[in-house]
Amino acid sequence: MATSLMARPVPATRSRPPATAFETATGVEAVLSFDCMGLSNDPSAIQQRGRDVIAQAQSGTGKTSTFALASCQIVDTSRRDVQVLILSPTRDLASRTERVVLAIGYYRNHGVHVVSGTPGRVLDIIKRRTLRTKAIKLLVLDEADELLSRGFKDQIYDVYRFLPPEIQVVLVSATLPTEILEMTGRFVTDPVRIVVKRNELMLERVDQYMVPVEIVDWKFDTLCDLYDNWPISQGVVFCNRENIRWSGTATSAWSRTTHMVEWLAEKMRDSNFTVYFMHREMPQMERDAVMAGFRSGATRLMITTDVWARGIDVEQVCLVVNYDLPNSRELYVHRAGRVGRFGRKGVVVNFVKDKEIQILRDIEQYYGTNVCECPEDPADII
Repeated sequence: MATSLMARPVPATRSRPPATAFETATGVEAVLSFDCMGLSNDPSAIQQRGRDVIAQAQSGTGKTSTFALASCQIVDTSRRDVQVLILSPTRDLASRTERVVLAIGYYRNHGVHVVSGTPGRVLDIIKRRTLRTKAIKLLVLDEADELLSRGFKDQIYDVYRFLPPEIQVVLVSATLPTEILEMTGRFVTDPVRIVVKRNELMLERVDQYMVPVEIVDWKFDTLCDLYDNWPISQGVVFCNRENIRWSGTATSAWSRTTHMVEWLAEKMRDSNFTVYFMHREMPQMERDAVMAGFRSGATRLMITTDVWARGIDVEQVCLVVNYDLPNSRELYVHRAGRVGRFGRKGVVVNFVKDKEIQILRDIEQYYGTNVCECPEDPADII
């Protein structure tokens, strides 16, 4: 039976929580084992309609599996309707969530009960009436701070208007700035809040270093030295999203505008290093092929932008290099979160010019963490 897709207004009753209330809610009991969770094939009434949740946790601590388990637990497999909608800021993250849900849902004989996608794509299929929303009872915003930022906010509002008024909403991210938390009143009602203190966001097994670089051109030589001499399994180099003019080889008369990561990857390859690169402007099929090759260990180094900063797991990555410092404190946390996951040791190395040292010190102070000068001997680090 087709469902009506008449957009409904955002309820005015969902009031914003006070700015001082952004702490973990009281009375939230910790469950120490899966056996104690009471998971079953027949969800109870409280499992079918729980409270709204704002959940924050460090990178690599299992946020995806948490809401994937909850999604699989609450669906009624006797119905054929989509009952859970999970939104992610990138297709890469949406695909990863799909794989986790499928792995868990394999044991529950699911049909298409859970949809994982990006806001724009989901909004499109809703408007085309390909996705029926009347039975959706759980909305998950993965990387909620990114989804509620300027680039996605209007799409999130539009998707939300098509959902049932009694829907349960779960917001999940490693970073939840105050300005984002103040916006959540549009979506959540009296939520359970699980919030990590700023000085606990950095994973304990991640060591952070800085390498002062007086001239920008010296960054490349420094990166080559790191890659050539450090005993790492795999590493990720982050550049900011900027285009540069590149003149090609010394004998060529042409020039073109290219993405920074492409320029850096080509320079590394010209120096006989094997590297991969990935950025948001690449076709998705190409990005998938690059990720598959990197996961297989075909190369030790990935050069990328912040498209790689959230939710992408590669077990062997133990080094993150900030070739450019990120544009926000939150992005620093997400980049650093690519290492030190699941109890493994990781290292973050920041290339900083003289004027950028204060930026790094501000990040260090804000999160109560420690960034040391990089020692000359790699054996002292990894």
